[in-house]
Amino acid sequence: MTKCKAFAVVADGWFDGEVFHRQRTSLRIAGGVIEDIQPGDFGVEAKQADLAVARVPFLMPGLVDAHVHLFLDGGPTDLAVRSAHLKKALDELTEAARQSARASVAAGVSLVRDAGDKHGINNAIRAEAKEPGSGLPQVRSGGIGIRAPKRYGAFMATEVADQDTIRKTTVRLAHENDEVKLILTGIIDFEAGAVTDEPQFNLDDVRLVVETARAEGRSVFAHCSGLKGLQIAAAAGVGSIEHGFFMTRGVLETMLKNDVAWSPTFSPVHAQWANPAPMNWSEQTIGNLARILDSHAAHLKLAHEMGVTLLLGTDAGSMGVEHGKAMLTEMRCYLDAGLPLEAVLRSATSVARQRFGEAYARLEKGAAFDAFGYARDPAEGIEALARPLAGWLGGIPVSL
Repeated sequence: MTKCKAFAVVADGWFDGEVFHRQRTSLRIAGGVIEDIQPGDFGVEAKQADLAVARVPFLMPGLVDAHVHLFLDGGPTDLAVRSAHLKKALDELTEAARQSARASVAAGVSLVRDAGDKHGINNAIRAEAKEPGSGLPQVRSGGIGIRAPKRYGAFMATEVADQDTIRKTTVRLAHENDEVKLILTGIIDFEAGAVTDEPQFNLDDVRLVVETARAEGRSVFAHCSGLKGLQIAAAAGVGSIEHGFFMTRGVLETMLKNDVAWSPTFSPVHAQWANPAPMNWSEQTIGNLARILDSHAAHLKLAHEMGVTLLLGTDAGSMGVEHGKAMLTEMRCYLDAGLPLEAVLRSATSVARQRFGEAYARLEKGAAFDAFGYARDPAEGIEALARPLAGWLGGIPVSL
């Protein structure tokens, strides 16, 4: 077991998860948690206390990717390669998930929410990540999700056919996982520029999932796009809507009323638009992708202005969406939509931790030292966060 030695970090500037601090600050770390924070430089005091000191130009909490699929490799864009990946043996898929988790850490991510796989590999990686010195980000796991029979989501969910099965399955999954994942709709038909199928569940069924999970102390996060599905998810009061393409002001108003968060996941659609060649998309389809992204950006800005809780997630593992690297793409999409930098970074750090019930949402006394150092302040350009200089998980240095 790796021991958490006491040490100090001196940053020329830092973001604590909520606000920027643009003055030199020293943090003393002991037992893997932040013991003290002081303005200035520990300097002589650190030397007298025989503390090692790490110095970084800029420091911030580890990022949170609120929507990933660890066992999927987002790099390949060849459909045959992606299909073959799904048929690999369990041990190979589990190792792929470890590599995804390590890639996330290399990009400054210290917590991921896995949005489902039918093997439960996410729960296995969750257990491994709890070991000090694992070098893995903490995993909030949705385990195996819920879907309707013969509908979209076979790679990440189990089927439920009636309300009795819904109730029993939700109870079981609530006990096994950190949240319950519900597949409420299918995926976008890019050639049609719309979600063309009907929702998998009606309002009563979704309310049953939400109420059953809540009784077991769990929240529900719903894969959902298209107006019909969004209206059901918002009215049922799910914990969060994942993706949420074709959003409307009316749905956002219901979400705000029912405290439903939103993880917009621009990245998978952005990847299709930015690199249409693998799918041989027509000019019309590329135009559809652009319009979908523009509408999504407009509604993200509206959601921010209204006060809807926003969780930054990438859907890493989707085609062209690489674990870790996609965080920068997603943050750029938020910025391009008109959100201020502080709001973007909050969505990617403290807001998610608060939503997930973490004991500490930001870098403060008593918080676990999950943090990364960078060469520049991201206010000089979000690309500053592309590659950390140094990182710590629970106060233990990680290899980047």
